[in-house]
Order: sequence, then structure tokens, then C-alpha cells
Amino acid sequence: MGRMATERQLCGLVTGLARQIETHVRERASSLGLTASQAIALRELTGPLTLRELSARMGCEPSNATFVSDRLEEQGLVERRPHPQDRRAKQLVLTAKGTDLRERLLELFAEDSPLAPLTQQEQDRLHALLLRAVGS
Repeated sequence: MGRMATERQLCGLVTGLARQIETHVRERASSLGLTASQAIALRELTGPLTLRELSARMGCEPSNATFVSDRLEEQGLVERRPHPQDRRAKQLVLTAKGTDLRERLLELFAEDSPLAPLTQQEQDRLHALLLRAVGS
């Protein structure tokens, strides 16, 4: 198989996997009354983050992360706190309710995940290859 055919097929497979993951996230988020963006924000809140850090993790503009964070704050899932080292900045922190919902969400994400057919070793290898491909 030629290089161009291989690249075309790889692009098709990556696009197909991305669609499956998006559908999976949207369905799981919806079952908890969240939008896909809210679910992604909760997934990425592994600890206190600034809006800029959250937007980078979500792969979106800071204004989008602000909008999503505002909705999560209205729902009592996150709160803004002063940044411990930067008086000008705020950090988003999960509330107890947010932590509980995040744990449930992560459980739902793991159920029938599009990546579930891969072993942990295969997922680690795919992760490494994708990082290399995107130049990170």
C-alpha cells in the first residue's frame, strides 16, 4: 500500500474514532443533564485550574471555557477561588457535588468506550503515537 493511501486511511480512521468518542461523550453527558462541553470541563478538572489552563485542556478559546464554567458554577459543581500565587487570577475548584458528579461521569465514560477494545498497553502505544503525530 502506498504512503498516500496509508495516510488517507489513517486520517479516515482517526476521524471516525473522533466521531465515536464525541458521540460517546455527548450521550454520557446528556444522561447526567450536562452538555458535552460541561462534561469535558469536569473530566479535565483534575485539580484547581485557571480558566486559561482549563481552556487549553479542553482545546477551546478561554471565552468558551468561561461560558462553560459559569454554567457549572450556577449548578454548584465548581467555584472560583483566589489563585494561591497570583492575586490577579482565579482558580476553578470542584465542589463536593462537582467531585461526586465527576466520578460518576468518569465511570460512564469508561462504559463501552470506543477505546475499550484496546488493552492498556495498546492505549498507551496509541497515546504515544498520537502525541508524536501532533508534535506534542
